[in-house]
Amino acid sequence: MTDKFPFRSTAILFIIGVLAVFLPLVLMKAGLLDAYTVLIITMGGVNAIMAVSVNMIVGITGQLSLGQAGFLAIGAFSCIFFNFDLGLPLPLAALCAILLTSAAGFLIGFPVLKLSGDYLAIVTLGFGEIIRVVFINLKTLTGGPNGRQFTTVVKLNGELAFIVVTAVLVVLVALLQNFLRSSYGRAIMACREDEIAANSSGIDIFRYKMMGFVIAAFIAGIGGCLYAMVVGLVQPNVAQFLRSIDFLIYVVLGGMGSMTGSILSAYVLTYLQEFLRFFQDYRLVIYPVILIFVMLFRPQGLLGMKELSFVRIVDRITRKFLSRGKAHE
Repeated sequence: MTDKFPFRSTAILFIIGVLAVFLPLVLMKAGLLDAYTVLIITMGGVNAIMAVSVNMIVGITGQLSLGQAGFLAIGAFSCIFFNFDLGLPLPLAALCAILLTSAAGFLIGFPVLKLSGDYLAIVTLGFGEIIRVVFINLKTLTGGPNGRQFTTVVKLNGELAFIVVTAVLVVLVALLQNFLRSSYGRAIMACREDEIAANSSGIDIFRYKMMGFVIAAFIAGIGGCLYAMVVGLVQPNVAQFLRSIDFLIYVVLGGMGSMTGSILSAYVLTYLQEFLRFFQDYRLVIYPVILIFVMLFRPQGLLGMKELSFVRIVDRITRKFLSRGKAHE
């Protein structure tokens, strides 16, 4: 369908983003969503941001990283440090924490991206564990194993936390999708598909791998800041290996290379973990069984390499209405 309105696609995405933020707020005001459900949805948004971060490395750049939770911990603790210890305003503290996390990703990326495959996964896993152990021993800055707590002044409440997390997620996805359609994004995906062919075409493989790695660390820093603001308590164990595996599961089930698939998977699995809580200890068995069945019958994930396009959905609905109108005529 030809787009007669030049800003039509942008308008559709803007309307979808506004609905994603304000429709749940209407349900909250109507009493259809309680505070506990709102918290789960908010944490689903934080997990979705981390899933986007992991997908940027695993799905888009084509490198297996198992230490992404370490970047979340750097962003969370840095946000607390800049805000509470240095007294910076919360937005400025979050910006400094995100930039610091990106710098950490840049420094870690130099030795890590010299490797590939299983070796890369093992090294990134090691860096994640190093970050966790360092934070445990930096008791003056991180509080040791017990972690550090955000003051009640900066901790976001239910509705405000939901608005901030959802708005950040919508803006982040919009920016990232535009980046992936640019020449830089296509160069990164070319490195993922075939490094030899990309190198022969004049693409600097290491440069674009590093670019994808730093962008993923940048996004993880955003997730870390939001995690600290929403939860209010950050412990070094947030950087443990199992958290990185959780984020990787979101990507694998949503579809490696599909940002919208990873986001849907993060929300579904976050809610599923809480929904199965009434099974008590059996939840630890039922949840993996569900994951196994999904991987057996849908190994490519929910969306595979495809993206959920609201513009295409609107186009299909419009075509159906137009065809029905012509049929009645």
